[in-house]
Amino acid sequence: MSDRGPTLCTVTSETAPPQLSAAQRPAPGPAADEGLARRLRALACTAPLHDLDARKGSLAGEYSVYGMAEVALSAIDLVTLNMDFDTGADHEQIVARLIPRIAAQAPHRPTAEHERVARWVLENLINVGSVDRGFRAVYGTFAADGTYVRRDYDFKLIEEVPGPGGTVYLRTTDEAVNVLVGALDTDVTSAQIAAEVKLEVLINRGRLADAQLAAEQARYRTVQYSETLRRALDATRRNVRAVDWLNAVPDMIAEALEHVADRYRHENAILTNIRKARDETEEPEHKRRAAELVDIVKDCIRRHTQLQSRLLEAGPLFRAEQDRQAFATPASTAGIDLYGHLVAPVLTLPAEQATRVTDAFFARGTGLRTPVSVRVADLVDILLTPPVEREHLGAEMPEPDLIATPDDSRFSEEQLATAMELLDLPADAPRRLSGLLAEARRTGDSDLAYLVALLAVHAASPAVGTAYRQGEEKLLFAVDDGTELDDHEFGGADLIVGMALLDAAGMAADRAA
Repeated sequence: MSDRGPTLCTVTSETAPPQLSAAQRPAPGPAADEGLARRLRALACTAPLHDLDARKGSLAGEYSVYGMAEVALSAIDLVTLNMDFDTGADHEQIVARLIPRIAAQAPHRPTAEHERVARWVLENLINVGSVDRGFRAVYGTFAADGTYVRRDYDFKLIEEVPGPGGTVYLRTTDEAVNVLVGALDTDVTSAQIAAEVKLEVLINRGRLADAQLAAEQARYRTVQYSETLRRALDATRRNVRAVDWLNAVPDMIAEALEHVADRYRHENAILTNIRKARDETEEPEHKRRAAELVDIVKDCIRRHTQLQSRLLEAGPLFRAEQDRQAFATPASTAGIDLYGHLVAPVLTLPAEQATRVTDAFFARGTGLRTPVSVRVADLVDILLTPPVEREHLGAEMPEPDLIATPDDSRFSEEQLATAMELLDLPADAPRRLSGLLAEARRTGDSDLAYLVALLAVHAASPAVGTAYRQGEEKLLFAVDDGTELDDHEFGGADLIVGMALLDAAGMAADRAA
């Protein structure tokens, strides 16, 4: 994967575009081209999910059985529903909740593999390997004069945000919520109203399965509305001038408060209908669906209540930040740009001139050194003390007291020889570490199993070059294939231990050369 994630692009000819007739030109007006751009951005947001299934073959092991895009959607769902207004979702908690869903796809696989799949999918949704942990898509639009223009679309799906006490939380972005509910750049208020009207109609018709999906989409839109307000407040805390508190934000707060009041009345009415449907139905499946709907709508009401409290606190927060930033003491000194002020100009100078600049910088940039304070009494004593006559050959060296180092080795030479005999395997018959440990215990030596395990772990990273240079004919190696070690004393991987034959003829030729 590149530093910027998967890229969606369109291919055009490198030659000059031919003149098009009126019938061949694209549809005029920004609205016609905006529909194409909206679909291209929607396709770009799903590209990282499809890329997971395309790249799962590169993982060490057989992972074709897992539906990575399904796991990614579940991860986005869990992060969205577990994040709050001020905090996000815990990374380890999301991994723990993903493992049962992954295990359902391959129940015969070990739990360690399920956990690895969960962490791999989550890290790819965060895009850990990229510079800014974001994705980029390149798409084309038509300008007003009909020329083709390429545009970059940068987006993120799950981002890491700092929390209190040095913790890091996960939060989904608007693009991730749009991928989850199947829309892009939709107005939050209109989408919320449409989802809840649809929810009420489905409940009245008794279609509780479809109503549950509509209720979940309504909850996602509520989360997205909270994210819009949270970003505006965060930008205000950083720089109050970067947010339009004259028109845009007050209009948004007034509209959001009206929206919350309408949705609160609407959701309470829906909650009454759901409870009625739950109590009147006789089918167990309908009762279960209705109970799940009650929990979802209650969560929507809780989120709307929380959003309302944050909306009411937005005005006082703006005035407090305005006072704090307006009357803050400006910085007395400007910061030093080491690259712009020092590195970039010095790189263009000859070495003779550059060293004078760097010597002056490091002489003053290392800080002050306090000189040693000299007392008059010490100075007089040093000056009046006569020099000591020195021997021509120097002072006599004392005889050192040599003490023999005790042998504190845990294993004896006999144990090492026995262990190496156990590990002297045929080149075409490697063995499991569990079988070697059982054979070592049958000798009656309790420490021999520990020595065999230590040698096998050391062989997991064999020094092939050293053995080749020293003329070794055989080399012990160990490989982890993902099998868990089932042993009462040791844990970890059940390594495959074998003996590799080195090229004796090649070593002889190298030594002769």
